[in-house]
Parts: sequence; C-alpha cells; structure tokens
Amino acid sequence: MKKVPMRRCLVNNESFPKMELFRVVRTQDNTVVLDITGKLNGRGAYVHKDEISIEKARKTKCLDKALEVEVPNEIYDRMYKFLDV
Repeated sequence: MKKVPMRRCLVNNESFPKMELFRVVRTQDNTVVLDITGKLNGRGAYVHKDEISIEKARKTKCLDKALEVEVPNEIYDRMYKFLDV
C-alpha cells in the first residue's frame, strides 16, 4: 500500500492529502505562483480546495504572512477557476 503524503492547510490548520490542497509558492525572485504540479522550487504554503478556505485566506491574509510577501488577488482568482474545472 502506497503512503499518501499529508499536508496542513494554512487556513483551518487541518491535515489533508496533498492532492486536496492548492500549493502557493514564493520563488527566489519573490514572485508568487500557484503551483499545480506541487514540484516548483521555493517556499510553499497550502490552502484547502474549497471556497470557504480560499475566501478566508484572502480576508485574513495568512498566505501573505506565511510567504512573507504580498499575494496578488490573481492567485485567489486562479484558485476559484480550478475549483470549477
């Protein structure tokens, strides 16, 4: 049986399988990217794939604090787009 990697959501502080989370990465040049593959280099933070967690992350700016850089609104908008797909 293969081990399922678990990661902790930054918003609600619960552990989920890695595939149920969005990974947001701050790269070396301080740009913020939504990492769909989960393999980009850089400082990463995870948010659960549901509307409530995404909106709470936007309001509390917890991604800004975790990544130590301002996260643009386009990142949150892209998360919403991936929810609909």
